[in-house]
Amino acid sequence: MILIDYPEKSQWQELLKRPVMNTESLFGTVQGIIDRVKAGGDEAVLQYEMQFDKVSLSALAVSSEEFDEAENLIDEELKAAIRLAAGNISAFHAAQRFVGKKVETQPGVTCWQKAVPIEKVGLYIPGGTAPLFSTVLMLAVPACIAGCREIVLCTPPGKDGKVHPAVLFAARVAGVQRVFKAGGVQAIAAMAYGTESIPKVYKIFGPGNQYVTAAKQLVSLRDVAIDMPAGPSEVEVLADVTANPVFVAADLLSQAEHGVDSQAVLITTSKELQQAVKDEVERQLDLLPRKEIAARSLANSKLIVVKDMEEAVEMTNAYAPEHLIVETENYMAVAEQIVNAGSVFLGTLTPESAGDYASGTNHTLPTNGYAKAYSGVSLDSFIRKMTFQEIKPEGLCKIGPAIEVMAANESLDGHKNAVSVRLDAVRRDK
Repeated sequence: MILIDYPEKSQWQELLKRPVMNTESLFGTVQGIIDRVKAGGDEAVLQYEMQFDKVSLSALAVSSEEFDEAENLIDEELKAAIRLAAGNISAFHAAQRFVGKKVETQPGVTCWQKAVPIEKVGLYIPGGTAPLFSTVLMLAVPACIAGCREIVLCTPPGKDGKVHPAVLFAARVAGVQRVFKAGGVQAIAAMAYGTESIPKVYKIFGPGNQYVTAAKQLVSLRDVAIDMPAGPSEVEVLADVTANPVFVAADLLSQAEHGVDSQAVLITTSKELQQAVKDEVERQLDLLPRKEIAARSLANSKLIVVKDMEEAVEMTNAYAPEHLIVETENYMAVAEQIVNAGSVFLGTLTPESAGDYASGTNHTLPTNGYAKAYSGVSLDSFIRKMTFQEIKPEGLCKIGPAIEVMAANESLDGHKNAVSVRLDAVRRDK
């Protein structure tokens, strides 16, 4: 890891840069795959599964027998863990239900909002080096709570043509029944435009590699909504001299093992902690099965010492991390000053892993500094808010003349007339 001591503010922007994810360079290749799936449907998806995932499939849909088989393959300990996590995620997201309130803005003018679910949503679960069954829960549980009528899940199969059993078990626990064996760009295209097997959806959720990210960006330009911009995963630990270097090192490494382009950052007010964490990272790294991936990720990672906690908080808000762990003596007071972060973990006993799996918060979060403007996935991600209004005669008389004046001054006489004819009718009826 890179050690940096007391950087000047003029250096912060360069210092806090993420590993570059240049999806624009992939747009030509990705658009070609999207166009072929759009035109060729299932046949194109099956061909790309053979080309990219090296698997020959006779059908894309996961059968009920495959769901049953998957459940029998999962040991009871993992089943219990998945059920516990699903319960906590459900409890946290169910508490986010929107309750609309009718507001009388003027006597006789009533306005209100109503939350309605997005009818059709697509969930993408990557394959690769680790089966992300936890992401199934993070996306499917709030989708079900929101009341989405159709929930479609796509994930790449293994070389045996089957979906990882933990992914299928998590889908069943969460309430998802329609799972398809499709990965990468072809899965995003299939959900964006529909095929003979895979339904078209209105919004696509889920992480993925740079090709998946590029595909989501392209289809979102005009055809379907997406959850948020995405980049490599990241964590920051904000710590003082009271922090436990063993815990801090473990948190940094838990992020580094995600992928070679992940980033882990320590911002601390303690030079002693910086050195202790460096030593501890090196010791713990040797114990990780995914040591090679974590080691490459650490090349993007930094241990930064700043002069005081005020500067540490300012640098943190400038970085806007996806995950932020605050391990300081007065962590609640420090947390009050944090305004830019995806999800915040407070105190010595709250690792990022808790939010990744089972505390109840969502782990689908804005990366690459997007936490300055985007929220992580929540129940709101799966709903839309529609506004309603009702105007009675008294209300029209109250606000009608103002509407006429405003419309006339914008030279929109049709707008003015729509009010004028009603006002005339109301006045005649008096």
